Amino acid sequence: MINHRKIDHIKICLTEDVEAADAGFGRIKLAHRALPEIDYDSIDLSTRFLGHKFRFPLMIEGITGGANQSKDINRDLARVAQKLGIGLGVGSQRAALEDGKLEATYKVRDIAPNIFLVANLGAVQLNYGYGMEECRKAVEMIDADAIALHVNPLQEAIQPEGDKNFSGLSDKINKIAEKLGKPVIVKAVGDGMSYETARKLQVAAIDVGGLGGTHWAKVEGFRGGKQTRRLGETFSGWGIPTVDCIAEISRLGVPTIASGGVRSGLDVAKSIALGADIAGMALPVLRAWKKGGASGVEDYLNCVVTELKVAAFLTGSRRISELDGKIWRVD
Repeated sequence: MINHRKIDHIKICLTEDVEAADAGFGRIKLAHRALPEIDYDSIDLSTRFLGHKFRFPLMIEGITGGANQSKDINRDLARVAQKLGIGLGVGSQRAALEDGKLEATYKVRDIAPNIFLVANLGAVQLNYGYGMEECRKAVEMIDADAIALHVNPLQEAIQPEGDKNFSGLSDKINKIAEKLGKPVIVKAVGDGMSYETARKLQVAAIDVGGLGGTHWAKVEGFRGGKQTRRLGETFSGWGIPTVDCIAEISRLGVPTIASGGVRSGLDVAKSIALGADIAGMALPVLRAWKKGGASGVEDYLNCVVTELKVAAFLTGSRRISELDGKIWRVD
């Protein structure tokens, strides 16, 4: 069942309108400098995140795994991440924990030895028999540098086969983070995270996964019958826009990944100006892969990097950290 669901997710994301309306980036205006007083060619876009150096402050977010076609996708994305010096996450590894034959669909370390690689499990599974052992297995399976525990209550509520017991999860997540021995990232998946939720988490980083990108109410709506489709439509605008998540969560001082509707290097620049450390992208990367394979992804991400560099130049930012706070106004 999990295998078929993952195939459905890929197909739907490639063919249907699954994006929420607005991540909020249009409300943010960066501080333009008519005289940047810097040399464009000397701009350094590298950064460090959770102890790892990134050539650019970007991650390819977890997209897939657990289905035969997922293997080619993950390996192509890993090749690009290795070449560009950016991070990569894999999709939920629950399928491989339940069927070892699927492990190969996630494994990319042999072709991407130097990237920041993130394992992935659903946090709700901590209420369905999973614990420290499964988290360690997920990390070891792909030789990951960290693990993302994704929180997706809306998706699980709409998904006909969803797991809906989210009680007591913050304490369980914190216990995993305390003893795992690898950084734990808590990742929202398209409906965002509030300050009140994030402040309860004692983890290495937060991935805001805000409203504005792939919306899993829509995705699951396309998978089901009339009632599921109606639920998907009803809640297709549910969540906290990405820019608001970044602004709130950055107040905590915890390392932050901006994701959810990040579609350009300008969006990345605005995310960092709001307080994020790096930005993550998934759907546009998957669609670039569909059109042109690994080279299509590389071309797309090189455009994103160029846009980010131009934004840094126009705000007089020699280094990526200098973008922080360079906001002219919020509409």
